Amino acid sequence: MISPSSPLEWLISALAFIVAIGVLVAVHEFGHYWVARRLGIKVLRFSIGFGKPLWQHVGGKDKVEYAIAAIPLGGYVKLLDEREGDVPAADVPRAFNRQPVWKRIAVLLAGPLFNLIFAVFLYWILFTAGVPALRPIIGEVTPDSIASRAGLRYEDQIIAVAGKPTDTLEAATLGILEDLTADGTIEMRVRGVDGGERDLALHAGDRSRELTQPEALFPGLGFDIWQPKVPAKVAKVMDDSAALRAGVKAGDEIVKVGDRKIADFSDLVAQVKPRPGESVVLEVRRDGELLSLPITIGESTAGGRRSGMIGVVPVNEPIETGRTAQDLFTLQKYGALAAVGQAATKTWDTSVFTLRIVGRIVTGNVSLKAISGPISIAETTGFAARQGWRIFLSTLALISISLGVLNLLPIPILDGGQIVYQLAELVKGRPVSERAQALGQTIGIAMLILMMSLAFYNDIARHLQ
Repeated sequence: MISPSSPLEWLISALAFIVAIGVLVAVHEFGHYWVARRLGIKVLRFSIGFGKPLWQHVGGKDKVEYAIAAIPLGGYVKLLDEREGDVPAADVPRAFNRQPVWKRIAVLLAGPLFNLIFAVFLYWILFTAGVPALRPIIGEVTPDSIASRAGLRYEDQIIAVAGKPTDTLEAATLGILEDLTADGTIEMRVRGVDGGERDLALHAGDRSRELTQPEALFPGLGFDIWQPKVPAKVAKVMDDSAALRAGVKAGDEIVKVGDRKIADFSDLVAQVKPRPGESVVLEVRRDGELLSLPITIGESTAGGRRSGMIGVVPVNEPIETGRTAQDLFTLQKYGALAAVGQAATKTWDTSVFTLRIVGRIVTGNVSLKAISGPISIAETTGFAARQGWRIFLSTLALISISLGVLNLLPIPILDGGQIVYQLAELVKGRPVSERAQALGQTIGIAMLILMMSLAFYNDIARHLQ
C-alpha cells in the first residue's frame, strides 16, 4: 500500500518533475539549436526555462547566450530573424527568414525528432539492461459485467488484442484502449488455465468514452489484473502513517476493517482505498490475541486521485496458488543491436497510439478527463523516481514521446503549426502574411490556454474526488 503523501514525497515529486522537464526541454531545444548551427543559421539564445535567468553564459564565436531560467516549464532557442529587429548586413545571409523552406522545416522538425530519438535511447538502455514486465493475466471478474458477459474468466491470459500479440500487461492495456476507442468493441484472444484459446468480444457500446477516464478502464469493463495473494500481515508500518498513530505494529495480522472480514492483503486494500478520512475500527491479531484499534484512514493522491490508505507494507509470503514468478512475469531483454530495433518499434508504436488518442479526444471518443497537467505529471514522475531507475526512465521516455508528438500538432504556436506556415509558403511561392501569422498565433495561444486550463482543472478535480 502506498505510503501517505508527505512533505518528503512532495519534495521528491517536485525535484523529479524539474529534472524530467529540464532534461526533456533541453533535448528538444538542443535539437533546434544543433540543426540550426549545422545549417549555418545564427543562434542568439538557448534558454532552458522562462522568466528571470538563474544562470547565464555567453560563449563561442557567435557569442550565443546560454541561460537557465526560473520557470522550468519550457525553453526556447532564439534565432536571428529580420522580422524581429534590425540585422547587421554581414549576418543577413544567416537569418532564419532568409533560409530556403527546407532548412526552416528541418530546424522546426529537429526539436520533436530529438525527443523521439531520446525516447529510443532510453528504451535501448532499458531493453539492454532487461525490463521485467507483468503478463496480462485476469484476476477477479465482476458478475454481470461487460467482461463476464463476453466470457472472460479468472486466470485467463490475454494473448492478443485486435489481432496484435500482447506479451505484457502494458501492451494489452494499450491495445484495449485503442480498440475500445475505435468502435466500442474490444476483440481479444485469451488462453485459459487449461491451455485452450478462445476469441472474445467485449462490447462497451456507448460506455466507451466513460471508460477512458483515469482508472476507469478495468473496473468499468469488470475485471482486475491477477496478482499473488499475500496475507494481511504487517511487515512494516510506515512513518507518520494512520496505522502508526492507531498503534498497529509489525507482525500484526489485520482480520477486520469495521465489520468486514479481511481475506488477504488485496482485500484490505479494496476495503481501505475508497474510504479516505473515514474513522473505523481495525481488528488485528497480535501474538494470538485479538485487539480492536480505532483508526482514521489516511489518504494518498498518487496518480492524481484521492484514495484511502493506512500506511502498512505486507509480508512477502504469497499464499500458495500453484503459479510461479515465470507465470506472472516476462523479461524484455535483448542484445545491444537487437535492442535498437525494439526501442525504435516501441517508440513508433507509442507515438502512433498517442496521435490516435489525441485524434479521438478531438472527435469525442475519448474523455477530456484523460488530459493530465503538470500536477499529475509531477506526481507520476515523483512516484516513478521512488520506484527505481527503470520505472523513472520508462516514464521519462513516455513523456518525451508525448512532448515530441504534441509539438508536431498543427497548432500555430507549436513547431507543427510553424511547419504548416512553411509548407504554405512552399505552395504559394511567398511567405504567409504577417496578419495571418498574427491571427494564427492568437488562436494557438488561446488553444494552449484552453488545453492547460482543462489539464489543471482535471488535476485539481482528481484531488478533490
